[in-house]
Amino acid sequence: MNAHDLSILSMISDASLLAQAVMALLLVISLVSWTIIFRKLFAIKAAQRATNRFEEKFWQGAELNALYQEVSHASKDPGPMARIFEAGMKEFRRARQNGITGNGGPESSNIVLAPASRAMRAAFQREMDALESSLAFLASAGSVSPYIGLLGTVWGFMNAFRGLADVQQATLASVAPGIAEALVATAIGLFAAIPAVVAYNRYAYEIERLANRFETFIDEFSNILDRHAR
Repeated sequence: MNAHDLSILSMISDASLLAQAVMALLLVISLVSWTIIFRKLFAIKAAQRATNRFEEKFWQGAELNALYQEVSHASKDPGPMARIFEAGMKEFRRARQNGITGNGGPESSNIVLAPASRAMRAAFQREMDALESSLAFLASAGSVSPYIGLLGTVWGFMNAFRGLADVQQATLASVAPGIAEALVATAIGLFAAIPAVVAYNRYAYEIERLANRFETFIDEFSNILDRHAR
């Protein structure tokens, strides 16, 4: 490569085969990361909006059976909290239809509430699994990409200094193109890692807040069902 031709495209095209393979891998990781970042952004925002709508409707004193029918027959996605409510209410209604009723005592009340509680916990776990899906890739991309880029950088430095054996007088101009090529791999590695780390930390925080809201709702809704069971 010409010592004065230090454009990014020229450095990539003139890099060694291994360095080019490292850069291509990092670009693929970056593309997948950005795809996940946008998909999770839309998914989390949609979950937050749906949760806000359902909470507002629930705490306005809507009748439980009417709300259950509305959620069960909703034409569009009612949201994760609504699905948790639906799972618990479905089991509670089934227990009532099967003739299991509380007689005012805590033991008979627990018999009615236990299936509903298990159903809500199972629904909660499914919702969390859906929200947390693909986050592991962002975490891996953020932690591994700099090291993959470093591999390409080290290999590029090796080639640059090995090329000094072919020249009688080593100058900065003779070694600069090779070093520049090597550093491109590090730059691409950081480009892939930084957005993944930032997005992972942000999304993990938002999902944790949603999880706390879901768990609080499960506890409060269980208390409401307990009063109905008694």
